[in-house]
Amino acid sequence: MSEPLFFRSLVRRKPLDQIMAEAANSPLKKTLGLWHLTALGIGGILGVGIFSLAGLVARGGDGVPGVGPAVLFSFLIAGLASAAAALSYAEFTGMVPRAGSAYTYGYVALGELVGWFIGWDLLLEYVAVAAVVSIGVAGYFQAFLGGVGVDMPIWLTSTVDEGKGGFINLPAIIVCLVVTWILSRGARAFGRFELIAVGIKVLLVLGIVGLGVFFINTDNYDPFMPNGFSSVITGAATVFFAVFGYDAMSTAAEEAKDGPKHMPRAIVLSLGIALVLYIGASLVLTGMQNYADIDTRAGFASAFNSVGLKNVATILSIFAVVSIITVVLTFLLGVTRVWFSMSRDGLLPRWFAHTDKRGVPNRVTWIAGCAAAFLAGVFPIREVAELTNIGILAAFVVVCIAVIVFRYTRPDAERAFRLPLMPVIPAFGVLASGFLIWQLDDLTKLRFLIWLVIGLAVYFGYSRRHSLLNPNSPRHRIPE
Repeated sequence: MSEPLFFRSLVRRKPLDQIMAEAANSPLKKTLGLWHLTALGIGGILGVGIFSLAGLVARGGDGVPGVGPAVLFSFLIAGLASAAAALSYAEFTGMVPRAGSAYTYGYVALGELVGWFIGWDLLLEYVAVAAVVSIGVAGYFQAFLGGVGVDMPIWLTSTVDEGKGGFINLPAIIVCLVVTWILSRGARAFGRFELIAVGIKVLLVLGIVGLGVFFINTDNYDPFMPNGFSSVITGAATVFFAVFGYDAMSTAAEEAKDGPKHMPRAIVLSLGIALVLYIGASLVLTGMQNYADIDTRAGFASAFNSVGLKNVATILSIFAVVSIITVVLTFLLGVTRVWFSMSRDGLLPRWFAHTDKRGVPNRVTWIAGCAAAFLAGVFPIREVAELTNIGILAAFVVVCIAVIVFRYTRPDAERAFRLPLMPVIPAFGVLASGFLIWQLDDLTKLRFLIWLVIGLAVYFGYSRRHSLLNPNSPRHRIPE
């Protein structure tokens, strides 16, 4: 192939009309309304950030300085960067109601190679997020059992790298597999489960804040920022994945009853509600217990124990398990829909795009669920959390650039939601996300680079030739 043709094959764009036609004739069932979608967004955002990462970042450890009560600012900074990307996602979801999220947006606006890299990136990142959250669930499950007088062997509840004599995190593995089974039951089933579980979660956080505020000791706020503002910025890079669940929710666009209308609203609603709850919960957590004494695996359980409310801590732990599960569900849903979308486009084998009678891509659902279970079972939470953050931040950079490019290359496209202050807000999203990537450690960046190099080999070895935009691609129908 000549060089110009080769280059054009890398930047070929998925036509918007073709995407709309695919979405209209999707095998995925359209059963999700506005509040189902908002619940998916809140379910993906609100959970491990409050119940696990807030304590982890406040206290610090493994050579990383604690942020202390200033963890509140870490959430605010991460939330501000996330909000710029959220508005970019909102414009795209109102215009491109198709499974795939950032992968699809990059493919439409910036071309196939960029779309491929973001899709390949999200396959790893969403699985890793599900694993991180499952690890957080395991911490609260262990706290609950301890509260009722049952102690699981340490070798079954922590990984080797945590240095506690552990071997495997069995509760985390079980959580991943249970959520995978729920997803395999179809959109109607997991939508109802998510709506109920998120309602429980919101009430739980409101209850935590409402009760915990009476046990705040203001002495715990001194010093408020024990290790300086640089630790707050590093903390923001770590907690970032606690404020981006809406992007995984956007992968369910093809299963929305009215995607162009409901998806942008659900994104804005879910992020706004979650950030308010994060602020309140962070203040209560670090006010009830000195940041240096917080249990990084079950922060609020340890905070209530520290003020003599052991029974509250036990009840909290079991409800925290139920509520955090919704995050696992949202991100496993996300990875299966990205995988399905890439396979339908021919960039991965079409075998993966098979759907069952419920409209569920069950093959990729179980593969992704088992992969998340493996990560959750053998890796510690901070390593997996930082790996997820760099990938999602990279996706945010692409989406923010893509929304600028598409506004000027396709100004005629119908937009149910128009991002204000174009291009200032998405440009800020690019800069903020890039800055947070810079704050992550070199090993995390190296792992991410290795994954992208593997993706490059897969793209040139398989995907470019089999893409349905390649006129010489062997077109096969999706196997039954």
